[in-house]
Amino acid sequence: MKREETVDYHIKSAWHAISRMYNQKAAQHDFTTAIGFVLININSKEGTPATKIAPLMGLEARSLTRMLKSMEEKGLIFRKPDPIDKRSVRIFLTPAGKRKKEISVQTIKEFNLLVREQVTEEELDLFFRVFQKINTVIENLQSETIHPNTYNEELYGL
Repeated sequence: MKREETVDYHIKSAWHAISRMYNQKAAQHDFTTAIGFVLININSKEGTPATKIAPLMGLEARSLTRMLKSMEEKGLIFRKPDPIDKRSVRIFLTPAGKRKKEISVQTIKEFNLLVREQVTEEELDLFFRVFQKINTVIENLQSETIHPNTYNEELYGL
């Protein structure tokens, strides 16, 4: 099978192209795509518990911790103890963070509008259904790795 015939090649190449495009736009405003994605996952009014952001983005908590520290140093976010659960910390956007969040949201909207000008609703519907199936395949593979449902009895019959 040639690499151009594989599903993952097309997903990866499309995501890299999208990421480069987003990074170019973000760089014009002195931030990155990764920071933009964190910003859009923070509630602009109520803040967001720090523990909720990583799962929203599919990140490990350790990776996010470093990014949040960097964003705090850049003046994009600040932390406050949760008023209800004092053990928890909420992340809030500064005015600069809110401006960069708006840039991120606008960039995503513009890209999606341009795609929708080129791709019909039927094609998009099929695209989303295909991706749901791909995600199901991935979930099943991960589940099989964690909880194999087929055992070779001879393996235990030494």
